[in-house]
Amino acid sequence: MSEIQASSTELTSQYIAQITGDLERNTKEQERIGAEVEALQEQLRTLQHDHTVLVNMQQALGGATPAAEAATKTAVSVPRQTAAEPKRSRSKKSAAAGVGKAASKKPAAKASSAKASKAAGKPSLVDLIRNHLQQQNEPRSAAEISSALTQAHPDRTIKTTVVRTTVEGLVARSHAHRTKQGSSVFYTATTAPQSTEPEPQPKAVAG
Repeated sequence: MSEIQASSTELTSQYIAQITGDLERNTKEQERIGAEVEALQEQLRTLQHDHTVLVNMQQALGGATPAAEAATKTAVSVPRQTAAEPKRSRSKKSAAAGVGKAASKKPAAKASSAKASKAAGKPSLVDLIRNHLQQQNEPRSAAEISSALTQAHPDRTIKTTVVRTTVEGLVARSHAHRTKQGSSVFYTATTAPQSTEPEPQPKAVAG
């Protein structure tokens, strides 16, 4: 019996060691995947914010309608929920997708209404960028424009990516020029301020 007990004890020890190692690997893998999920969620939040800003810009320029924005956001939210929960049944997936649609529309509507109310009393980003370029004597990069506008308007969130998209729109409409120096891109206004000379005053004719 002593030999059987010894072999049993040894086998138990091996199992305990293996299980302990598996638990450690499992915990580390959970931490790694959790960190990746948090990073992806942060990227998703950033993209959704940029998407809302770009859609509002498009609407201000006479582009897409709020209905198109809601449809786009719904299309983005549904695959994300399906991919995150592959083991659920179809009925649960459809229910979760329905909740995702309703949840995604409400923040979008709030963000749109909030931005619309802000835009009502403040100049648009397009006007801010155009006026800033017209006041500059030298070309400015999108990062420089974003930094200057953020300092001038600390109550507004002005990202370099949004500034670049907006100023490229001005270039497309011939409201700004684009110049490239090495790997950097700079922008200038099409018309410099005070570029016209004052008209000569007519001389008084002695009568």
